[in-house]
Amino acid sequence: MGDAAPETELFVATARAFLDKHASLAQVRALHADGVSFDPGWWRRAAELGWTGLLVPEQLGGGSVSGDGLHDLALIAENLGHTVAPGPLHPVSVVLAGVAETDNRDRHAATIDSLMSGAAVGAWAVDEPGRPFAPQRPTVTATPTAGGHRIDGVKDRVEAGAESALLLVVARSPDGPRQFVVPADAPGVTVAPQRSLDFVKRYARVHFDGVVVDEAAAVGSATQAPVLIDRQAQIAVVLQCAELVGILDTVFGMTIRWALDRHSFGRPLASYQALKHRLADMKMWLEACRGITYGAVADVAARKPDAQLTVSAAKSYLGEHASTLAQECVQLHGGIGVTWEHDLHLFLRRITLYRSMFGTPAEHHRAIYAGLRGGRPAA
Repeated sequence: MGDAAPETELFVATARAFLDKHASLAQVRALHADGVSFDPGWWRRAAELGWTGLLVPEQLGGGSVSGDGLHDLALIAENLGHTVAPGPLHPVSVVLAGVAETDNRDRHAATIDSLMSGAAVGAWAVDEPGRPFAPQRPTVTATPTAGGHRIDGVKDRVEAGAESALLLVVARSPDGPRQFVVPADAPGVTVAPQRSLDFVKRYARVHFDGVVVDEAAAVGSATQAPVLIDRQAQIAVVLQCAELVGILDTVFGMTIRWALDRHSFGRPLASYQALKHRLADMKMWLEACRGITYGAVADVAARKPDAQLTVSAAKSYLGEHASTLAQECVQLHGGIGVTWEHDLHLFLRRITLYRSMFGTPAEHHRAIYAGLRGGRPAA
């Protein structure tokens, strides 16, 4: 955390102690064995620690100790990475980022309260089957009706979709992309759980077949909705990158300790020059990942006009280097690194999963190109 304020240090230290006690790697394995994504009671306790209110204005009951909610939230996400912790921090945060900033947020006061308290979970339904990450170009439709809209189509890879009480759905209307709060048990909504490479991250495919919502379900006006969607997408990506930084920091630390403790021909592995060079390269990648991630966090927090460029740069860089760094750690552990009993694969699974969520490196490379050419970033 560097020169973080004492209040921020205490907030993050409390979160880390909570995760170490209630979301250890052993507990992650236990959840996997039981086929459970997360314990709702655990999530309510996490909400009580203030995790869910960081992107919510103080007048709505939120706020952060530092005054920079997104930075504090990124620190929490980074700490989640240390134990590849469970829980819907990402989707709930992204949903709250949308409904708490909308110009009609009074309509959604009950939704905000339930998500902040941890009593309910919300999911952002933005990805679609067989399509790249393109939140501004949904194929799910929102057709105007006499009193609201009718939603039709399919969303894919909805994190915590099966565990959520409500869905924030991105849909195409005659006025452009819009968002709607839809109860997960509304008539016409079908949620089908999807398998995930990760031990505890769960996703779902959601079918909307003539789902009717009233006008109060809309989040933001037709003018505001695209701005909110862009910001939510940026927040989703930087939280993912921050968690990856925590993962990389942990697996690199595990590898350093292994190289110091493991001996070959009477010498620690870490004493061999060739391995020193590999470890030095890995440390360089780790710090570059950290720097580019928190640069993107700062730009998104400041709402800079070119924030999408730094967000895409962070996602593409981590997408290319995180898996390489993790694979290096596996190789340096030798045979034990590829066993089920060793924890390395828990981290590698999430790294691999995140590489393709919210845009692949190639998609974000194209977004950077489009942005630098003066066009609208593709993400």
